[in-house]
Amino acid sequence: MTELTRRPATQGKSHYSNGLVLAVAPMIDWTDRHCRYFHRQISRNALLYTEMVVADAIIHGPRERLLSFDCDEHPVALQLGGSDPVKLAEALRIAGPYGYDEINLNVGCPSDRVQSGTFGACLMLTPEVVADCVKAMKAVSKVPVTVKCRIGVDEQEPVEALPELLARVLDVGADAVWIHARKAWLKGLSPKENREIPPLDYGIVYRMKERWPEVFIGINGGIQTLDEAAAHLEHVDGVMLGRAAYQNAGILADLDHRFYGAPAAEPDWDGLRDRMMAYVARHIESGGRLQQVARHMVGLFAGLPGARRYRQILSSDAAKAGAGPEVIAAAFAAVDFSGAKEALSA
Repeated sequence: MTELTRRPATQGKSHYSNGLVLAVAPMIDWTDRHCRYFHRQISRNALLYTEMVVADAIIHGPRERLLSFDCDEHPVALQLGGSDPVKLAEALRIAGPYGYDEINLNVGCPSDRVQSGTFGACLMLTPEVVADCVKAMKAVSKVPVTVKCRIGVDEQEPVEALPELLARVLDVGADAVWIHARKAWLKGLSPKENREIPPLDYGIVYRMKERWPEVFIGINGGIQTLDEAAAHLEHVDGVMLGRAAYQNAGILADLDHRFYGAPAAEPDWDGLRDRMMAYVARHIESGGRLQQVARHMVGLFAGLPGARRYRQILSSDAAKAGAGPEVIAAAFAAVDFSGAKEALSA
């Protein structure tokens, strides 16, 4: 496994003090440390989230494997899953020395595995429990404590459920709220269907911002492009990109310029290639496999000439015994980068 270094989170200044935040959403099985390192090479400013890590796993499991990350990932937030305030506070104490920039409580995941543990989206039904969890986490945290939720679950009326949840967590000091603008149907829909079938209601998220203008409120769900992100920022403080950023990471290439004032420039694809090759070399040297990193890079050049061959190389050659950084070089060599910036930001 890659030798991972740590750096303390920024003290005294939250990323939420910058006025707006563009983030890549926490996604189970996707946003592991290799994915986050890759995304950070494309955008220096996007806020990155871990996969959800269950509090019990941190307390009783392999802490170093669950919590370690490369210092280049900053700013990076740890998303916790749980419903026991005492366990969440203990997990946060354990995670504290690792130097995350934010701790986020998952109140939105609809999977059966999460429901069986009585956390995730089903916590929308017990906002008082969520408030108790946030209060306990705030008591031990040196960095912002935030909540990521849905607009409601099952038969709940979002116009009632969402503001009640927000009122409770803000009353106990939550520093920000990220809202996935869909209901979660815990009865009858799979996690995949819950990302696609319940209709999006961006308007209710906008109304929460109007109700709490002094609070950071970010939006998530179905946002495909940076143009769409810019439109949402007319109404809320932050935008969280999910599958769009993972399946076509190239859209992150213009994020720093459009939203953080970085100079306009052509993406440095050669530099990205070289940095990922060096990262892979370190990972393999410490016992890892190329495929663990390469699987997150497959969608990078969607829509460009040569992207199909790029995907084939990373998907097939990276899985072969003894595969090394040269596979990444071969994949990049298959892509025609002329017009790449315009194609990827469209």
